[in-house]
Amino acid sequence: MRFDILTLFPELFAPLLTSGITRRAFESGQVDVRLSNPRDFASGNYKRVDDRPFGGGPGMVMMAEPLDQCLKNIQAQRTDAVPVVLFSPAGKALNHAMVARWADSQGAILICGRYEGLDQRFIEEHVTEQISLGDFVLSGGEIAAMALLDAVARLQPGVLNAADSHEQDSFNPILDGLLDCPHYTRPENWAGRAVPDVLLSGHHAQIERWRREQRLAITARLRPELIVQARQAGRLSPTDEAFLARPV
Repeated sequence: MRFDILTLFPELFAPLLTSGITRRAFESGQVDVRLSNPRDFASGNYKRVDDRPFGGGPGMVMMAEPLDQCLKNIQAQRTDAVPVVLFSPAGKALNHAMVARWADSQGAILICGRYEGLDQRFIEEHVTEQISLGDFVLSGGEIAAMALLDAVARLQPGVLNAADSHEQDSFNPILDGLLDCPHYTRPENWAGRAVPDVLLSGHHAQIERWRREQRLAITARLRPELIVQARQAGRLSPTDEAFLARPV
């Protein structure tokens, strides 16, 4: 798959593409990432990409023309028609289902806004989908783009050391959309806190039941809406419901 990133700060992506376990996906070309700067398509000696907003107000707005020329250059280099995605507070919140869809796609063109945003006319002309990381505002779309790329990369075959590692992630349908359980490693006792006995028992059925109950308990306490969703989807067993019904 190929993701083209339209950004004023392409240098921000270097650590993502060359560090950590997900770099395997980028270095191998499983996730082909290409960076384009709209400033390269701006006119004038100063290569200006922003201007004051009509109607007044604080901040600056990214101009439509450099964005349009940069986007058209990207599209001319591609042999496929892919979505044009803008990271924006108006977008749908990124979740596991969306990441899984992108991980099985041909990629997209990702637009990273800056300043007060983009000229609305460019959005209406070109953007086909908008994505948000949540109800807060970032200085630009680069962090959101990196979050999507990282999440997509780790789902590619061979990227993680254990092929099924991502199947045990929070929100995964294999875990019925619940949060993951706690994890422990050596030493068995640290700062007066011991590893739960069941994890040292070697009894796999008991360990799996403990992990299920921990997922249920943590999700019910911290993200109760996920319990509601799992129940509505028929993912909770009678044993799960009995556990959830116990007094805290």
